[in-house]
Amino acid sequence: MEFRIGELAEKCSVNKETIRYYERIGLIPKPSRTDSGYRMYSEQMIDRINLIKRMQELGCALNEIEKLLTLFDKDEVRCKDMYDFIVQKLENIQHKIEELKRIEQILLNLKEECPENKDIYGCPIIDTLTRK
Repeated sequence: MEFRIGELAEKCSVNKETIRYYERIGLIPKPSRTDSGYRMYSEQMIDRINLIKRMQELGCALNEIEKLLTLFDKDEVRCKDMYDFIVQKLENIQHKIEELKRIEQILLNLKEECPENKDIYGCPIIDTLTRK
């Protein structure tokens, strides 16, 4: 079964412009076209677009997804490569969480330095941030 762009967009819960953009940057292959110029997409595009969306939800940038899809399109080693990709992504996320916890603690410390008086003159937060 084939779908026009509006039908595909609806099935994948994305905008038609999103599909056009994915096509333009090479995340999905250029579809066949009808004699009147309408794009026609196969059912496999539903899975591919859903994969792209899920990877974005997991914090993957489009350039990472493009690399991942290159692996996805290769049958011979895609499971190992996919596993390695996920392990690397997990390590990156864990590092970001550590950094965010460090930033959170700094902000909590700054918050504790501030008296209830919110007068800008003599603000201990500004004084702390301007010191090295």
